[in-house]
Amino acid sequence: MIGVIRVFTTEDPDILAQHGRIITKHYGIQTINKCIPDQPLGIFNDETEQIAIPKIVELGKELEREGSQVLVISCAADPAIKELRQAVTIPVIGAGSSAALVALAIGQPVGVLGISDTVPAVVENLLGELMVGYARPEGVTNTTDLLTPAGREKGIQAARLLLEQGAKAILFACTGFSTIGLADVLRKEVNAVVIDPVEAEGLFASSIYRQAALP
Repeated sequence: MIGVIRVFTTEDPDILAQHGRIITKHYGIQTINKCIPDQPLGIFNDETEQIAIPKIVELGKELEREGSQVLVISCAADPAIKELRQAVTIPVIGAGSSAALVALAIGQPVGVLGISDTVPAVVENLLGELMVGYARPEGVTNTTDLLTPAGREKGIQAARLLLEQGAKAILFACTGFSTIGLADVLRKEVNAVVIDPVEAEGLFASSIYRQAALP
């Protein structure tokens, strides 16, 4: 089982399970999904990331106790990844580094789509010169802003802007785009590879999970 850590607080079971469903759909592995408490707007700046770190660590330890064999921190900033790796005995995968590594494997110019003022450091550092632009959908400042028809439409507009800047691949630097299913929308509407961080984290986590399951 893969333990999925969501870094914003929700009581909606459908939204909570969305990232796990993506992983199960693509890789056929069951997941358990839990969210950190008291952060309904998630992580959207340095302050909210620092507040979330101990919560993520505690949630990861809980998921390990409950039988998870791999953990994914389903946030493109990879918050608390070092701290959690020190606190548990099972592998921990981050969404941001996973997405960036997929982009490196493809090797085409990348446009990054996010919700903060800057690109998550882990994504920017890995991409280096491969990154040709960054865009934030107009009016979107946190994960919940994406959970509207307007948020989805603004996401499409921002992706088109990145393509105009020379991007051949679009990388989501926020897993909220995964929650709203933007990857499938863009794959139908634009001529570009779309790198979804939840799909990417699932790719690495499922590979490790299957190795651990070998006799």
